[in-house]
Amino acid sequence: MYRTTSVVNQTLGRLWPRRGVRAPIALLVLLLLLTACGAPQDDAGGQEQPLPVVTVQAVTPQSVQVEGEYAGRVRGFREVEVRARVDGILEERLYTEGQLVEAGDPLFRIDPEPYEIAVRRAEAERGDAAASLAQAKREWDRISGLYQQDAVSRRERDQAETNLQLAEARLAMSEAALADARRNLRYTEVTAPVSGATDLETLPEGSLIERGALLTVVTRHDPAHVRFALPENDAAIQRVARRAMGRVQDEVQTYAAQVILPGGEAYEREGQVDFTASTIDPRTGTVSVRAVFENPDGDLVPGQFVRVRLVLQELEDVFLIDQNAVGEGRDGPRVFVVDDEDVAHIRTVRLGPVVDGRQVVLEGLDEGDRLVVNGQVALSDGASVEVTETNGES
Repeated sequence: MYRTTSVVNQTLGRLWPRRGVRAPIALLVLLLLLTACGAPQDDAGGQEQPLPVVTVQAVTPQSVQVEGEYAGRVRGFREVEVRARVDGILEERLYTEGQLVEAGDPLFRIDPEPYEIAVRRAEAERGDAAASLAQAKREWDRISGLYQQDAVSRRERDQAETNLQLAEARLAMSEAALADARRNLRYTEVTAPVSGATDLETLPEGSLIERGALLTVVTRHDPAHVRFALPENDAAIQRVARRAMGRVQDEVQTYAAQVILPGGEAYEREGQVDFTASTIDPRTGTVSVRAVFENPDGDLVPGQFVRVRLVLQELEDVFLIDQNAVGEGRDGPRVFVVDDEDVAHIRTVRLGPVVDGRQVVLEGLDEGDRLVVNGQVALSDGASVEVTETNGES
């Protein structure tokens, strides 16, 4: 202590006489020297350093479902365009726009009079053809009998046979024309091709329409389709999961899906993914997917935007840990674990996806390991630590 005081006095003696040096500087130097001289020292003469305090958590393997949530749009199970199959004047609409109809219910009536006339004409032509055929048959019977008696020439016999064949062909043509006329007459009453809800009429009554003109659309709401897109990485995870389950690519595969309605509530019925495209859209980098949901009450409305929740894969015997416990080392992602002697060690790990805000660890940890979840920033491999354990398990 005496030596320290002498050093201080000598220092102050050198600093005090100088112009511009103020007393507070000298006082500060004195305090620093006194602090350094009074610090406790260990046996080796160095200052004691406290052990780093870390928080650890025991880890336990568990099964985890990896889920994804995607934007989707509802579509009807069937959206069928109702088109005119004959030309004519649209006489009448036979349904109330928006109502539910059954397959076969009449929707429109096109002026049938021209087609009724066409049917009568075709019937008359068939009658004429039938009479001609009867005459040709009688002529054939008479000529063929005379030919056997050598009363007529072979040429006359061949001519009678040809006339009979022509009469038969004419009758067949007239019957086909009659069937076509009756079909066109039937098409003047436009019926619903499927059961579902009707849309607005496209053309008003009294319009002159052509064959193929769009009249309305019938949409079948039950079941409902929901179409969405999987990002390329999620689609790859799903493909890996299918291979792991041993399913062949040619098999029709279904997966459970859930719809989240616009209000945030989950739709009460679970659906099934029944289609996944085999190619990636180069414009968006996504894979098109379709899910089917029962929709008896019409809660899913075609055109509605929803969220689709899908289980991509199920992982067994993995660890869920705090994301902050993972750092980056020379060999890749790493964590710290503490042994029974409270010594920290680095573990290189293989990471999986993040599930509910927690990191999945596929490899690198063992059951019962004490994982450092707090205080690992300043740690080094082999450092002794002071441990604070948490009650929960990862």
